[in-house]
Amino acid sequence: METAYTYLALSGILTVLLWVPYITARLFIWGLPTFLHNYPEGFPAREPETPLWVDRAKRAHLNMVETMPAFIAVVVAAGLIGDASTASTIGTWASVFFFARIAHAAVYILGVPGLRTPVYLVSWAAILVIGFTAIG
Repeated sequence: METAYTYLALSGILTVLLWVPYITARLFIWGLPTFLHNYPEGFPAREPETPLWVDRAKRAHLNMVETMPAFIAVVVAAGLIGDASTASTIGTWASVFFFARIAHAAVYILGVPGLRTPVYLVSWAAILVIGFTAIG
């Protein structure tokens, strides 16, 4: 289970780091004084124009935030109810989840057509495999 917990921790770090690109872009687009005062005047009705990649970066981060609870739940449950014979499988699928999420973020932010959903589905499948392996 050590491998699964390592990838759980790495996924948590990734979740926090996915916030950095779009927040940094906001700093440059809004300017430091506006950024430090929370929001520009009239926000959100009147928000300064952002490049499309910034919007995609925000959505990639939010998608990771939405997916993490399920990943956390299955990895923790696997650690509590799984046995030594399933630890390797669970660790492998935890790594699949992590690398799929890196690929998802990159594909999403860069706007690569046709890959965002398939890469997301790999991470989704990894969660299901971990969960079913734990209870199986």
